[in-house]
Amino acid sequence: MIKLRLKRFGKKKEASFRIVACNSTSRRDGRPLQELGFYNPRTKETRLDTEALRTRLTQGAQPTDVVRTLLEKGGLLEKTERPSIAIGKAKLEKEKLAKVKTKDEENDSSKVESEGNEAES
Repeated sequence: MIKLRLKRFGKKKEASFRIVACNSTSRRDGRPLQELGFYNPRTKETRLDTEALRTRLTQGAQPTDVVRTLLEKGGLLEKTERPSIAIGKAKLEKEKLAKVKTKDEENDSSKVESEGNEAES
């Protein structure tokens, strides 16, 4: 299977990446079938060869998660909600609701205590 993934190059701690098409069994920095673009994470610079990417995608090449996000930002792929992201958002919403409920309960209990103290006075 052909994968679209990043190939690292550059100096130590100053990495840049090339977007390449290669076999799924080949090494990260091995010889690619085709170079399709460039990505620099420090400056967020991205250059994409759109025609070559479209042909590889129509041939059935599978992009990795990072390459998929770069292609979504470049407008070559439609944004899709991945299951892990959906689960994370649902979990965050549950936590927010739980915090709101506990704050409401604390406010209610403090009001009851303050009313009780006023009645005693």
